[in-house]
Amino acid sequence: MRLNYLANAIGLTMIYIGLVILLPIIVALYYHDFSSIFPFLSAGIISAGAGYIFRKIVPNATTLENLNDIKKAEALFIVAVSWIIFGLVSAIPYLFYGISPINALFESVSGITTTGATILSNYNYPQAFFFWRSLTQWLGGLGIIVLFIAILPQFAVAGRQMFFAEAPGPTEDKFTPRIRNTASALWKIYAGLTIFEIILLMLCGMNGFDAICNSLSTLAAGGFSPNPQSIAGYNSNYITWVVLIFMFFAGASFNLQYKVITQRRPSLLFKSEEFRVYFVMIMIMAILITISLTLNNNFDVNKNFTDALYQVISITTSTGSASVDFEKWNYTSKVLLFLVMFMGSCASSAGGGIKMARWIVVFKAMKSEIVRILHPNAVVNIKMDNKTIQPEVARQIIVFVFFYFFIFGITAIIMSIIEQSSSIGITNAITSLGNIGPGVTVSTGPMGTFEGVHGISKVIMIVNMLVGRLELIPFLILFQKDLWSLKDN
Repeated sequence: MRLNYLANAIGLTMIYIGLVILLPIIVALYYHDFSSIFPFLSAGIISAGAGYIFRKIVPNATTLENLNDIKKAEALFIVAVSWIIFGLVSAIPYLFYGISPINALFESVSGITTTGATILSNYNYPQAFFFWRSLTQWLGGLGIIVLFIAILPQFAVAGRQMFFAEAPGPTEDKFTPRIRNTASALWKIYAGLTIFEIILLMLCGMNGFDAICNSLSTLAAGGFSPNPQSIAGYNSNYITWVVLIFMFFAGASFNLQYKVITQRRPSLLFKSEEFRVYFVMIMIMAILITISLTLNNNFDVNKNFTDALYQVISITTSTGSASVDFEKWNYTSKVLLFLVMFMGSCASSAGGGIKMARWIVVFKAMKSEIVRILHPNAVVNIKMDNKTIQPEVARQIIVFVFFYFFIFGITAIIMSIIEQSSSIGITNAITSLGNIGPGVTVSTGPMGTFEGVHGISKVIMIVNMLVGRLELIPFLILFQKDLWSLKDN
Protein backbone atom coordinates (compact mmCIF):
# COMPACT_ATOMS: atom_id res chain seq x y z
CA MET A 1 0.00 0.00 0.00
CA ARG A 2 1.08 3.55 -0.72
CA LEU A 3 1.64 5.53 2.45
CA ASN A 4 1.07 8.92 0.80
CA TYR A 5 -2.39 7.87 -0.36
CA LEU A 6 -3.29 6.57 3.10
CA ALA A 7 -1.98 9.71 4.80
CA ASN A 8 -3.84 11.97 2.39
CA ALA A 9 -7.22 10.23 2.78
CA ILE A 10 -7.02 9.51 6.52
CA GLY A 11 -5.61 12.97 7.24
CA LEU A 12 -8.45 14.64 5.33
CA THR A 13 -10.99 12.48 7.14
CA MET A 14 -9.55 13.48 10.52
CA ILE A 15 -9.61 17.16 9.60
CA TYR A 16 -13.26 17.06 8.60
CA ILE A 17 -14.22 14.92 11.59
CA GLY A 18 -12.64 17.67 13.68
CA LEU A 19 -14.90 20.23 12.03
CA VAL A 20 -18.01 18.09 12.55
CA ILE A 21 -17.27 17.79 16.27
CA LEU A 22 -17.63 21.56 16.58
CA LEU A 23 -21.37 21.41 15.79
CA PRO A 24 -22.50 20.77 19.42
CA ILE A 25 -20.91 24.13 20.31
CA ILE A 26 -23.84 25.78 18.51
CA VAL A 27 -26.23 23.93 20.84
CA ALA A 28 -24.12 24.91 23.85
CA LEU A 29 -24.24 28.57 22.85
CA TYR A 30 -27.99 28.44 22.24
CA TYR A 31 -28.60 27.10 25.75
CA HIS A 32 -25.93 29.37 27.30
CA ASP A 33 -24.01 26.28 28.38
CA PHE A 34 -20.55 27.78 28.02
CA SER A 35 -18.88 24.98 29.99
CA SER A 36 -19.69 22.56 27.13
CA ILE A 37 -17.72 24.56 24.56
CA PHE A 38 -14.28 23.40 25.68
CA PRO A 39 -14.91 19.60 25.42
CA PHE A 40 -15.96 19.80 21.78
CA LEU A 41 -13.47 22.50 20.85
CA SER A 42 -10.66 20.37 22.31
CA ALA A 43 -11.77 17.25 20.44
CA GLY A 44 -12.08 19.20 17.20
CA ILE A 45 -8.62 20.72 17.51
CA ILE A 46 -7.05 17.35 18.39
CA SER A 47 -8.63 15.60 15.41
CA ALA A 48 -8.04 18.34 12.84
CA GLY A 49 -4.55 19.05 14.14
CA ALA A 50 -3.52 15.38 14.06
CA GLY A 51 -4.91 15.02 10.54
CA TYR A 52 -3.01 18.09 9.34
CA ILE A 53 0.25 16.89 10.90
CA PHE A 54 -0.21 13.36 9.50
CA ARG A 55 -0.56 14.74 5.97
CA LYS A 56 2.44 17.03 6.41
CA ILE A 57 4.95 14.52 7.81
CA VAL A 58 4.30 11.84 5.17
CA PRO A 59 6.23 12.65 1.95
CA ASN A 60 4.13 13.56 -1.10
CA ALA A 61 0.83 13.23 0.80
CA THR A 62 -0.34 16.80 0.34
CA THR A 63 0.84 16.97 -3.29
CA LEU A 64 -1.81 14.47 -4.41
CA GLU A 65 -4.57 16.39 -6.14
CA ASN A 66 -6.96 13.43 -5.96
CA LEU A 67 -7.15 9.77 -5.06
CA ASN A 68 -8.57 8.51 -8.34
CA ASP A 69 -6.35 5.46 -8.73
CA ILE A 70 -6.75 4.22 -5.16
CA LYS A 71 -6.70 0.43 -4.84
CA LYS A 72 -9.38 -1.69 -3.21
CA ALA A 73 -7.11 -2.86 -0.38
CA GLU A 74 -6.15 0.76 0.34
CA ALA A 75 -9.81 1.79 0.37
CA LEU A 76 -10.70 -0.99 2.81
CA PHE A 77 -7.82 0.01 5.07
CA ILE A 78 -8.76 3.72 4.96
CA VAL A 79 -12.39 2.97 5.84
CA ALA A 80 -11.50 0.66 8.73
CA VAL A 81 -8.91 3.04 10.21
CA SER A 82 -11.17 6.07 9.71
CA TRP A 83 -13.93 4.42 11.73
CA ILE A 84 -11.55 3.49 14.53
CA ILE A 85 -10.26 7.07 14.62
CA PHE A 86 -13.83 8.41 14.49
CA GLY A 87 -14.66 6.29 17.55
CA LEU A 88 -11.60 7.44 19.47
CA VAL A 89 -12.05 11.13 18.70
CA SER A 90 -15.79 11.03 19.38
CA ALA A 91 -15.05 9.71 22.87
CA ILE A 92 -12.97 12.76 23.86
CA PRO A 93 -15.90 15.08 24.76
CA TYR A 94 -17.38 12.44 27.08
CA LEU A 95 -14.19 12.48 29.17
CA PHE A 96 -14.87 16.10 30.13
CA TYR A 97 -18.21 15.08 31.63
CA GLY A 98 -16.60 12.73 34.14
CA ILE A 99 -17.08 9.50 32.18
CA SER A 100 -14.25 6.97 32.46
CA PRO A 101 -12.12 6.28 29.34
CA ILE A 102 -13.52 2.78 28.71
CA ASN A 103 -17.09 3.97 29.19
CA ALA A 104 -16.48 7.02 27.00
CA LEU A 105 -15.13 4.81 24.22
CA PHE A 106 -18.05 2.39 24.63
CA GLU A 107 -20.60 5.21 24.38
CA SER A 108 -18.75 6.73 21.43
CA VAL A 109 -18.45 3.52 19.40
CA SER A 110 -22.03 2.60 20.29
CA GLY A 111 -23.01 5.95 18.83
CA ILE A 112 -21.06 5.95 15.57
CA THR A 113 -21.98 2.32 14.82
CA THR A 114 -25.64 3.15 15.62
CA THR A 115 -25.75 0.36 18.18
CA GLY A 116 -27.45 2.45 20.86
CA ALA A 117 -26.21 0.46 23.85
CA THR A 118 -25.47 2.95 26.63
CA ILE A 119 -23.48 3.08 29.84
CA LEU A 120 -25.47 6.03 31.19
CA SER A 121 -27.10 5.36 34.54
CA ASN A 122 -28.23 8.97 34.96
CA TYR A 123 -29.20 11.63 32.46
CA ASN A 124 -28.05 14.74 34.29
CA TYR A 125 -26.07 16.13 31.38
CA PRO A 126 -26.48 19.31 29.29
CA GLN A 127 -28.19 19.48 25.89
CA ALA A 128 -24.89 19.64 23.97
CA PHE A 129 -23.97 16.24 25.42
CA PHE A 130 -27.21 14.58 24.22
CA PHE A 131 -27.06 16.32 20.87
CA TRP A 132 -23.58 14.90 20.33
CA ARG A 133 -24.78 11.37 21.19
CA SER A 134 -27.54 11.59 18.58
CA LEU A 135 -25.36 13.35 16.01
CA THR A 136 -22.73 10.59 16.17
CA GLN A 137 -25.49 8.11 15.36
CA TRP A 138 -26.82 10.18 12.48
CA LEU A 139 -23.35 10.50 10.95
CA GLY A 140 -22.67 6.81 11.44
CA GLY A 141 -26.06 5.71 10.10
CA LEU A 142 -25.32 6.44 6.46
CA GLY A 143 -21.56 6.57 6.96
CA ILE A 144 -19.04 9.31 7.60
CA ILE A 145 -17.09 8.33 4.47
CA VAL A 146 -20.25 8.46 2.33
CA LEU A 147 -20.80 12.01 3.63
CA PHE A 148 -17.27 13.06 2.71
CA ILE A 149 -17.62 11.45 -0.73
CA ALA A 150 -20.67 13.63 -1.28
CA ILE A 151 -19.01 16.91 -0.27
CA LEU A 152 -15.24 16.58 -0.82
CA PRO A 153 -13.85 16.97 -4.37
CA GLN A 154 -10.79 14.84 -3.47
CA PHE A 155 -13.06 11.80 -3.14
CA ALA A 156 -15.17 12.52 -6.24
CA VAL A 157 -13.83 9.57 -8.27
CA ALA A 158 -11.84 7.59 -5.73
CA GLY A 159 -14.93 7.42 -3.56
CA ARG A 160 -16.25 4.38 -5.41
CA GLN A 161 -13.89 1.97 -3.66
CA MET A 162 -14.45 3.56 -0.25
CA PHE A 163 -18.23 3.83 -0.80
CA PHE A 164 -18.64 0.09 -1.20
CA ALA A 165 -16.04 -0.63 1.49
CA GLU A 166 -18.07 1.36 4.04
CA ALA A 167 -21.52 0.17 2.97
CA PRO A 168 -20.96 -3.34 1.58
CA GLY A 169 -23.79 -5.59 0.54
CA PRO A 170 -24.51 -8.65 -1.61
CA THR A 171 -24.00 -6.58 -4.77
CA GLU A 172 -22.59 -3.18 -5.66
CA ASP A 173 -25.67 -1.03 -6.16
CA LYS A 174 -25.35 2.51 -7.41
CA PHE A 175 -28.18 4.30 -9.14
CA THR A 176 -26.42 7.28 -10.73
CA PRO A 177 -23.45 7.23 -13.14
CA ARG A 178 -21.16 9.06 -10.70
CA ILE A 179 -20.59 7.61 -7.25
CA ARG A 180 -20.42 11.12 -5.80
CA ASN A 181 -23.91 11.81 -7.11
CA THR A 182 -25.09 8.55 -5.59
CA ALA A 183 -23.65 9.52 -2.21
CA SER A 184 -25.20 12.98 -2.49
CA ALA A 185 -28.61 11.54 -3.40
CA LEU A 186 -28.49 9.15 -0.43
CA TRP A 187 -27.73 12.00 1.95
CA LYS A 188 -30.56 14.09 0.52
CA ILE A 189 -33.05 11.26 1.15
CA TYR A 190 -31.56 10.68 4.59
CA ALA A 191 -31.62 14.36 5.59
CA GLY A 192 -35.07 14.90 4.10
CA LEU A 193 -36.62 12.04 6.09
CA THR A 194 -34.90 13.34 9.24
CA ILE A 195 -36.35 16.84 8.82
CA PHE A 196 -39.79 15.38 8.07
CA GLU A 197 -39.70 13.31 11.27
CA ILE A 198 -38.62 16.32 13.35
CA ILE A 199 -41.63 18.27 12.10
CA LEU A 200 -44.07 15.41 12.78
CA LEU A 201 -42.71 14.79 16.29
CA MET A 202 -43.07 18.46 17.14
CA LEU A 203 -46.65 18.41 15.82
CA CYS A 204 -47.27 15.45 18.14
CA GLY A 205 -46.22 17.55 21.13
CA MET A 206 -42.53 16.70 21.55
CA ASN A 207 -40.29 19.69 22.31
CA GLY A 208 -37.96 20.82 19.56
CA PHE A 209 -34.69 19.65 21.10
CA ASP A 210 -35.98 16.14 21.84
CA ALA A 211 -37.55 15.96 18.39
CA ILE A 212 -34.18 16.73 16.78
CA CYS A 213 -32.24 14.23 18.90
CA ASN A 214 -34.78 11.43 18.51
CA SER A 215 -35.07 11.99 14.76
CA LEU A 216 -31.30 11.93 14.30
CA SER A 217 -31.20 8.62 16.15
CA THR A 218 -34.27 7.12 14.47
CA LEU A 219 -33.17 7.65 10.86
CA ALA A 220 -29.75 6.32 11.80
CA ALA A 221 -31.39 3.19 13.25
CA GLY A 222 -29.50 4.08 16.42
CA GLY A 223 -31.83 4.45 19.40
CA PHE A 224 -30.12 7.03 21.61
CA SER A 225 -32.65 9.37 23.21
CA PRO A 226 -32.35 12.28 25.66
CA ASN A 227 -35.19 10.61 27.59
CA PRO A 228 -33.92 7.91 30.00
CA GLN A 229 -36.98 5.76 29.21
CA SER A 230 -36.53 6.07 25.45
CA ILE A 231 -39.72 6.68 23.44
CA ALA A 232 -41.77 5.08 26.23
CA GLY A 233 -40.96 8.13 28.37
CA TYR A 234 -43.07 10.44 26.19
CA ASN A 235 -46.33 8.54 26.90
CA SER A 236 -47.78 9.32 23.49
CA ASN A 237 -49.27 6.83 21.06
CA TYR A 238 -48.88 9.37 18.23
CA ILE A 239 -45.15 9.75 18.91
CA THR A 240 -44.78 5.97 19.09
CA TRP A 241 -46.33 5.50 15.65
CA VAL A 242 -44.33 8.34 14.06
CA VAL A 243 -41.05 6.84 15.30
CA LEU A 244 -42.23 3.34 14.35
CA ILE A 245 -42.85 4.36 10.74
CA PHE A 246 -39.54 6.19 10.35
CA MET A 247 -37.66 3.28 11.95
CA PHE A 248 -39.20 1.01 9.33
CA PHE A 249 -37.94 3.19 6.49
CA ALA A 250 -34.53 3.58 8.17
CA GLY A 251 -34.20 -0.20 7.81
CA ALA A 252 -35.36 -0.21 4.18
CA SER A 253 -32.99 0.36 1.27
CA PHE A 254 -32.34 4.06 0.69
CA ASN A 255 -31.44 3.18 -2.90
CA LEU A 256 -34.93 1.76 -3.35
CA GLN A 257 -36.53 4.75 -1.63
CA TYR A 258 -34.63 7.09 -3.96
CA LYS A 259 -36.06 5.27 -6.98
CA VAL A 260 -39.57 5.40 -5.50
CA ILE A 261 -39.33 9.14 -4.87
CA THR A 262 -37.68 10.11 -8.17
CA GLN A 263 -39.97 7.90 -10.26
CA ARG A 264 -43.02 8.62 -8.08
CA ARG A 265 -43.95 4.95 -8.03
CA PRO A 266 -44.65 3.56 -4.54
CA SER A 267 -45.37 0.19 -6.14
CA LEU A 268 -41.61 -0.21 -6.69
CA LEU A 269 -41.27 -0.99 -2.98
CA PHE A 270 -43.10 -4.29 -3.24
CA LYS A 271 -41.46 -5.16 -6.54
CA SER A 272 -38.27 -5.55 -4.52
CA GLU A 273 -37.98 -9.10 -3.22
CA GLU A 274 -35.86 -8.01 -0.28
CA PHE A 275 -38.40 -5.36 0.77
CA ARG A 276 -41.25 -7.88 0.53
CA VAL A 277 -39.41 -10.36 2.76
CA TYR A 278 -38.47 -7.53 5.15
CA PHE A 279 -42.10 -6.41 5.42
CA VAL A 280 -43.60 -9.91 5.71
CA MET A 281 -41.10 -11.12 8.33
CA ILE A 282 -41.74 -8.03 10.47
CA MET A 283 -45.51 -8.58 10.29
CA ILE A 284 -45.26 -12.32 11.05
CA MET A 285 -43.08 -11.79 14.12
CA ALA A 286 -45.22 -8.87 15.32
CA ILE A 287 -48.40 -10.95 15.02
CA LEU A 288 -46.83 -13.92 16.85
CA ILE A 289 -45.68 -11.69 19.71
CA THR A 290 -49.07 -9.97 19.80
CA ILE A 291 -50.78 -13.35 20.22
CA SER A 292 -48.33 -14.30 22.97
CA LEU A 293 -48.83 -10.99 24.80
CA THR A 294 -52.61 -11.08 24.49
CA LEU A 295 -52.71 -14.53 26.05
CA ASN A 296 -50.51 -13.44 28.94
CA ASN A 297 -51.52 -9.89 29.92
CA ASN A 298 -54.63 -7.82 30.44
CA PHE A 299 -54.01 -5.23 27.71
CA ASP A 300 -56.17 -5.05 24.58
CA VAL A 301 -55.05 -6.37 21.21
CA ASN A 302 -54.40 -2.88 19.77
CA LYS A 303 -51.91 -1.98 22.52
CA ASN A 304 -50.21 -5.35 22.31
CA PHE A 305 -49.91 -5.10 18.53
CA THR A 306 -48.48 -1.56 18.74
CA ASP A 307 -45.92 -2.63 21.36
CA ALA A 308 -45.05 -5.81 19.46
CA LEU A 309 -44.74 -4.08 16.07
CA TYR A 310 -42.65 -1.26 17.52
CA GLN A 311 -40.19 -3.61 19.19
CA VAL A 312 -39.95 -5.96 16.21
CA ILE A 313 -39.16 -3.05 13.88
CA SER A 314 -36.77 -1.56 16.43
CA ILE A 315 -34.83 -4.82 16.78
CA THR A 316 -35.00 -5.80 13.09
CA THR A 317 -33.61 -2.43 12.02
CA SER A 318 -31.09 -2.55 14.90
CA THR A 319 -32.47 0.74 16.25
CA GLY A 320 -32.89 -0.50 19.81
CA SER A 321 -35.42 2.17 20.70
CA ALA A 322 -38.15 1.11 23.15
CA SER A 323 -41.81 1.99 23.49
CA VAL A 324 -42.21 -0.40 26.42
CA ASP A 325 -40.00 -2.30 28.84
CA PHE A 326 -40.08 -5.61 26.99
CA GLU A 327 -37.96 -7.18 29.72
CA LYS A 328 -41.26 -7.46 31.62
CA TRP A 329 -42.87 -9.47 28.81
CA ASN A 330 -43.61 -13.16 29.20
CA TYR A 331 -40.92 -15.71 28.33
CA THR A 332 -42.35 -16.71 24.94
CA SER A 333 -42.53 -13.11 23.74
CA LYS A 334 -38.93 -12.46 24.79
CA VAL A 335 -37.73 -15.60 22.99
CA LEU A 336 -39.50 -14.49 19.81
CA LEU A 337 -37.94 -11.03 20.14
CA PHE A 338 -34.52 -12.63 20.64
CA LEU A 339 -34.98 -14.48 17.32
CA VAL A 340 -35.72 -11.14 15.66
CA MET A 341 -32.18 -10.04 16.57
CA PHE A 342 -30.86 -12.36 13.86
CA MET A 343 -33.11 -11.07 11.06
CA GLY A 344 -31.42 -7.83 10.05
CA SER A 345 -32.57 -4.92 7.91
CA CYS A 346 -32.28 -4.35 4.16
CA ALA A 347 -29.03 -3.77 2.30
CA SER A 348 -28.15 -0.10 1.62
CA SER A 349 -30.07 0.99 4.71
CA ALA A 350 -29.02 2.52 8.02
CA GLY A 351 -29.86 -0.72 9.83
CA GLY A 352 -27.45 -3.41 10.92
CA GLY A 353 -27.50 -7.18 11.17
CA ILE A 354 -26.93 -9.83 8.53
CA LYS A 355 -29.31 -8.11 6.06
CA MET A 356 -32.40 -9.64 4.49
CA ALA A 357 -30.76 -9.90 1.06
CA ARG A 358 -28.12 -12.23 2.46
CA TRP A 359 -30.73 -14.44 4.15
CA ILE A 360 -32.62 -14.68 0.85
CA VAL A 361 -29.48 -15.79 -0.98
CA VAL A 362 -28.54 -18.28 1.75
CA PHE A 363 -31.94 -19.98 1.70
CA LYS A 364 -32.05 -20.00 -2.09
CA ALA A 365 -28.56 -21.53 -2.13
CA MET A 366 -29.75 -24.25 0.25
CA LYS A 367 -32.77 -24.91 -1.96
CA SER A 368 -30.60 -25.08 -5.09
CA GLU A 369 -28.29 -27.63 -3.44
CA ILE A 370 -31.27 -29.82 -2.56
CA VAL A 371 -32.46 -29.64 -6.18
CA ARG A 372 -28.98 -30.61 -7.43
CA ILE A 373 -28.93 -33.61 -5.10
CA LEU A 374 -32.27 -34.81 -6.48
CA HIS A 375 -31.46 -33.81 -10.07
CA PRO A 376 -27.66 -33.96 -10.58
CA ASN A 377 -27.83 -32.70 -14.16
CA ALA A 378 -30.08 -29.74 -13.42
CA VAL A 379 -28.80 -26.21 -13.96
CA VAL A 380 -30.06 -24.13 -11.05
CA ASN A 381 -29.42 -20.39 -10.88
CA ILE A 382 -29.93 -18.29 -7.75
CA LYS A 383 -31.98 -15.24 -8.62
CA MET A 384 -33.21 -12.19 -6.76
CA ASP A 385 -35.50 -9.65 -8.43
CA ASN A 386 -35.12 -11.73 -11.62
CA LYS A 387 -31.38 -11.07 -11.63
CA THR A 388 -28.96 -13.97 -11.42
CA ILE A 389 -26.68 -13.93 -8.40
CA GLN A 390 -23.21 -14.92 -9.56
CA PRO A 391 -21.79 -18.05 -7.85
CA GLU A 392 -18.84 -16.09 -6.40
CA VAL A 393 -21.24 -13.54 -4.87
CA ALA A 394 -23.36 -16.32 -3.35
CA ARG A 395 -20.20 -17.95 -2.01
CA GLN A 396 -19.04 -14.69 -0.43
CA ILE A 397 -22.44 -14.26 1.23
CA ILE A 398 -22.35 -17.76 2.70
CA VAL A 399 -18.81 -17.18 3.99
CA PHE A 400 -19.96 -13.86 5.48
CA VAL A 401 -22.83 -15.53 7.35
CA PHE A 402 -20.48 -18.27 8.59
CA PHE A 403 -17.98 -15.72 9.95
CA TYR A 404 -20.82 -13.70 11.46
CA PHE A 405 -22.03 -16.65 13.52
CA PHE A 406 -18.46 -17.73 14.27
CA ILE A 407 -17.64 -14.32 15.78
CA PHE A 408 -20.99 -14.30 17.58
CA GLY A 409 -20.34 -17.75 19.07
CA ILE A 410 -16.79 -17.02 20.20
CA THR A 411 -17.60 -13.66 21.78
CA ALA A 412 -20.78 -15.07 23.39
CA ILE A 413 -18.78 -17.86 25.06
CA ILE A 414 -16.04 -15.50 26.27
CA MET A 415 -18.48 -12.95 27.69
CA SER A 416 -20.62 -15.69 29.27
CA ILE A 417 -17.54 -16.83 31.18
CA ILE A 418 -16.54 -13.29 32.13
CA GLU A 419 -20.05 -12.29 33.25
CA GLN A 420 -20.79 -15.74 34.72
CA SER A 421 -24.12 -15.62 32.92
CA SER A 422 -24.95 -17.26 29.60
CA SER A 423 -27.97 -15.02 29.02
CA ILE A 424 -25.91 -11.84 29.45
CA GLY A 425 -23.03 -13.22 27.36
CA ILE A 426 -25.23 -14.34 24.47
CA THR A 427 -27.35 -11.19 24.33
CA ASN A 428 -24.30 -8.92 24.71
CA ALA A 429 -22.69 -10.69 21.76
CA ILE A 430 -25.64 -10.41 19.37
CA THR A 431 -26.70 -6.90 20.39
CA SER A 432 -23.19 -5.57 19.82
CA LEU A 433 -22.37 -7.54 16.65
CA GLY A 434 -25.79 -6.80 15.17
CA ASN A 435 -25.58 -3.14 16.30
CA ILE A 436 -28.93 -3.63 18.03
CA GLY A 437 -28.41 -2.01 21.44
CA PRO A 438 -30.47 -3.33 24.33
CA GLY A 439 -30.46 -6.96 25.43
CA VAL A 440 -33.27 -9.04 26.88
CA THR A 441 -31.89 -9.35 30.40
CA VAL A 442 -32.88 -7.21 33.38
CA SER A 443 -29.55 -5.38 33.69
CA THR A 444 -29.03 -4.66 29.97
CA GLY A 445 -32.64 -4.45 28.81
CA PRO A 446 -34.32 -1.44 27.18
CA MET A 447 -34.44 0.48 30.47
CA GLY A 448 -31.10 -0.86 31.70
CA THR A 449 -27.49 0.11 31.16
CA PHE A 450 -24.23 -1.58 30.25
CA GLU A 451 -22.31 0.38 32.89
CA GLY A 452 -22.07 -2.66 35.15
CA VAL A 453 -20.69 -4.95 32.43
CA HIS A 454 -17.09 -6.08 33.03
CA GLY A 455 -14.40 -3.93 31.38
CA ILE A 456 -13.14 -6.82 29.23
CA SER A 457 -16.69 -7.48 28.04
CA LYS A 458 -16.98 -3.82 27.09
CA VAL A 459 -13.80 -4.05 25.01
CA ILE A 460 -15.16 -7.16 23.24
CA MET A 461 -18.45 -5.38 22.59
CA ILE A 462 -16.62 -2.34 21.21
CA VAL A 463 -14.78 -4.57 18.73
CA ASN A 464 -18.04 -6.39 17.89
CA MET A 465 -19.81 -3.10 17.22
CA LEU A 466 -17.11 -1.97 14.79
CA VAL A 467 -17.00 -5.37 13.10
CA GLY A 468 -20.79 -5.39 12.77
CA ARG A 469 -20.95 -1.87 11.33
CA LEU A 470 -18.15 -2.47 8.84
CA GLU A 471 -19.63 -5.90 8.01
CA LEU A 472 -16.47 -7.89 8.72
CA ILE A 473 -14.41 -7.46 5.55
CA PRO A 474 -12.78 -4.02 6.07
CA PHE A 475 -12.04 -5.02 9.66
CA LEU A 476 -10.70 -8.50 8.92
CA ILE A 477 -8.42 -7.14 6.22
CA LEU A 478 -6.45 -5.30 8.92
CA PHE A 479 -5.12 -8.70 10.03
CA GLN A 480 -3.70 -9.58 6.61
CA LYS A 481 0.10 -9.50 6.76
CA ASP A 482 0.47 -8.46 3.12
CA LEU A 483 -1.60 -5.36 3.74
CA TRP A 484 1.05 -3.87 6.02
CA SER A 485 3.76 -3.72 3.35
CA LEU A 486 3.88 0.07 3.00
CA LYS A 487 5.70 2.08 0.37
CA ASP A 488 6.18 5.78 -0.10
CA ASN A 489 4.18 6.10 -3.33
